[in-house]
Amino acid sequence: MTPTVSELPPSIVLGVAIALGLVFGSFLNVVIHRLPRGESLVFPGSHCPGCGRPIRAYDNIPIVSWLWLRGRARCCGARISARYPLVELMGGLLAWALVKVVVSELDSATTWYAALGIFLLELAFGLGLVGVAFIDLEHMLVPDEITLGGTLLGLVTAPWRPEVFESPLGHWAAALVGLGGTESFRAWSESLLGAAVGFVMVWLPFEVGYRALRGQPGMGRGDAKLAMLAGAWFGWAGAVFALLAGSVQGTLVALGIYAAKGRIDEPAAVVRQRAELRAALGAATGDERVALEEEMEKDPVAREPEGGLGKARVSFGPFLVLGALEYLFFGPALVAAYLGWLSP
Repeated sequence: MTPTVSELPPSIVLGVAIALGLVFGSFLNVVIHRLPRGESLVFPGSHCPGCGRPIRAYDNIPIVSWLWLRGRARCCGARISARYPLVELMGGLLAWALVKVVVSELDSATTWYAALGIFLLELAFGLGLVGVAFIDLEHMLVPDEITLGGTLLGLVTAPWRPEVFESPLGHWAAALVGLGGTESFRAWSESLLGAAVGFVMVWLPFEVGYRALRGQPGMGRGDAKLAMLAGAWFGWAGAVFALLAGSVQGTLVALGIYAAKGRIDEPAAVVRQRAELRAALGAATGDERVALEEEMEKDPVAREPEGGLGKARVSFGPFLVLGALEYLFFGPALVAAYLGWLSP
């Protein structure tokens, strides 16, 4: 007889989950480094960022190896960024939180392999968000590979994930638009509706509307796709929550940085990329030059930033990510409490 998740020793479940979080967090470091550079995520294997030599397995143990080597490569002594153990630690903490908040709340009759499947889906979603946050912080880029792939995964797996209809707003939305049929159909419909709402509520005002008023977008389309990802996983309530919570927290952080420094600097990688584009433009001629000019015109990051707080460039992706993760762990309870407060 197949054991249920409630029959497994909690310590074993938690230990396996954290181990998986650490291992996948280690791979996420590869994604964060290579994806924005257009490099393969598989080949070559892990190698030293300083000299390029392959990293041995015992030097690639999550967190432990970085601490043991004191943040330097064994082969050449090159400094290894503290981002690596931080991302690995976040993977382990995310896995721990998912066991406590998601897996422990599953029906006691849920089989162990069904619980494992739900855990891995949620872990993939959470790690994808963490990857987006770090890439956007460094490159001001929200990669389509994560947002579009994650949206598709969210849509396909909606009937097997508990959070789509956990929110009272999700039930209310389904009743409002008359979603009927099977539970699977309702879950897919709510997930699709959430993805659409998430994309449009960022794209329409901040790209179409802001561009019409100011001649340039107020937020990148990558942010709209990130909100779409949140909607595909949580329904429209989750997308709205992520946008509002992210906006409030992002505004407070931006104000704090500006108050402390008097300016908001762009990431060094963005400044370097813009210099490389300008150098390439200066050396290009003919059709190649025209193509580069069109590329730079479409990319707001390719233009020099204007002064002042109102025109400062801030990576909004990390705050959308924060809002989405907050909804994953606390959102439905907060929404239920809010709706209960409104009810007579």
